[in-house]
Amino acid sequence: MEPLASKIRPQSLDEFIGQEHLVGLDNDGTKAGPLRVAIENKHLFSFILWGPPGVGKTTLARIYAKALNAEYFELSAVSAGKDDIRQIVEKGGTLFGPRILFLDEIHRFNKAQQDYLLPAVESGKLTLIGATTENPSFEVIPALLSRCRVFVMNELSPDDLHKIIARTNIPIAEDAAQWLIDMSAGDARQMIAMIENTQSLYKEITIETLKQTLQSKFLRYDKKGDEHYNTISAFIKSMRASQPDAALYYVSRMIESGEDPKFIARRMVIFASEDIGMQDSQALVVANAVFRAVETIGYPECGINLSHGVVYLSLAPKSKAAYYAYLAAQADAKKHGNLPIPLNIRNAPTQLMKDIGYGKDYEKYTNEDLLPEKLRGTKYWKDEGTHSD
Repeated sequence: MEPLASKIRPQSLDEFIGQEHLVGLDNDGTKAGPLRVAIENKHLFSFILWGPPGVGKTTLARIYAKALNAEYFELSAVSAGKDDIRQIVEKGGTLFGPRILFLDEIHRFNKAQQDYLLPAVESGKLTLIGATTENPSFEVIPALLSRCRVFVMNELSPDDLHKIIARTNIPIAEDAAQWLIDMSAGDARQMIAMIENTQSLYKEITIETLKQTLQSKFLRYDKKGDEHYNTISAFIKSMRASQPDAALYYVSRMIESGEDPKFIARRMVIFASEDIGMQDSQALVVANAVFRAVETIGYPECGINLSHGVVYLSLAPKSKAAYYAYLAAQADAKKHGNLPIPLNIRNAPTQLMKDIGYGKDYEKYTNEDLLPEKLRGTKYWKDEGTHSD
């Protein structure tokens, strides 16, 4: 059975809802948005669509490719890799019409993968349409970004979402429709999925049945919502409790939900020092190696590297002594401000500084307390041994 989102997906600009600044016409029809002009004039060029989820990036790419009578390929950077790009580049093209690659979540491609894509775009073998929810200035390599125009797509307005609800031809009470619009936060894809799932489960769409449907979704995951924070919290706490099975489950859940692998790896690097610390300093080396692997390999293969690191960090002995020492020193730095540094350990690059005592009687190896006078005798570092609190 064809999904509702597919049934009502616009096939032309006349059916497209939202993004008036890109595809709309002014009141007298004399001025059009840049993407409308490009589509109507069949202008071929590479571009990136940057905006929040569910605002029509995939739909616009398909409309563009259809208008140019192009051979169209669609990949998600979450699961695609170099081999997928190679197959498309090496695949024999049609005699007529351009070849367009739509790469969803292009920010998931690491530098090496983007570098591999660059020659095909430069040579014209492929016209690239990238889609991203992240700022392409930071996530797309400069060489590729310079060959693409960036179009910013906006969150859909409540009026846009009302029009999309009407297009479903499914009876929905006004209060339920408003609840849907508020819940979706401008994401048409999420809203349409809620309508379809609720109708399938309960037939009638009311606020109550919508809430029941929302609660029943198994892998509900919003990178800015509670499920995001709940899952990463469960992941960290599972490693802290030295439970590799639980930690592997939560990292797999994040991977399958499309979480940014660099976000997961960054948390692991922090964990290596915060929760393991001096009990196994090799943990920081492993965590950094995992982060580097994520940067150079990307999804899906870097899931193996993440899992390798997760098991190591979970099984490593734990101590927060170094972390607690940092917090205590940080508290004193905030409380007391810039206390005078002892003269004998100050830098003395000039004769004047030496004359007034900077660096005087400095010894490399000394038992003398080198803290500022007010804090002398303070002990931040306390080797508390292994624990998993």
